[in-house]
Amino acid sequence: MTPEQKIKWAILKKVSDWGGRPAPIYPCADVDELYEAIEGEGCLQDAKYTIRDGEVETGLTCEYSRHYESKAVAIEMPDGSWVGWTYWYGGGKHAEPEAIDWMDSAYDVDCHEEEKMVVVRTFSLPVAP
Repeated sequence: MTPEQKIKWAILKKVSDWGGRPAPIYPCADVDELYEAIEGEGCLQDAKYTIRDGEVETGLTCEYSRHYESKAVAIEMPDGSWVGWTYWYGGGKHAEPEAIDWMDSAYDVDCHEEEKMVVVRTFSLPVAP
C-alpha cells in the first residue's frame, strides 16, 4: 500500500469505529475503491479531519508556507509501519488550512521507539517560619 492508501485505510477504519461501516482488512488491496464509494456520502469528513491531526508529532522537517503554520505528524498502521504528512493549521480568521490536499504528499516514516527514565526537578523557595 502507498502512504496515501494507508491514510485512506485509517480514515475508513475511523468511520468503522464510529459504527458507520464494516472495518476494512489491512492491508487492503481495494482501499481506493472503498474510499471513493463512500466519499460522496459525507460520512468521511469527520473521520478525515480526525486523522488529519495525526497521532504523534514527529519533529521532522516539513513543508512550509508564509500563509500557514505547519508541523510533521504521523500515525501508526496495524503492521507497525508509520505514515507521515504535513499538518497545516493557522492562517488567520478567513484561512482554510484543512482545504490543502495533504494525503497526496504523505510519506513512509521509520520510527524507533525506546523507553527512557527521566528525572524532573521542581524548585521552590522555602516557606518562612
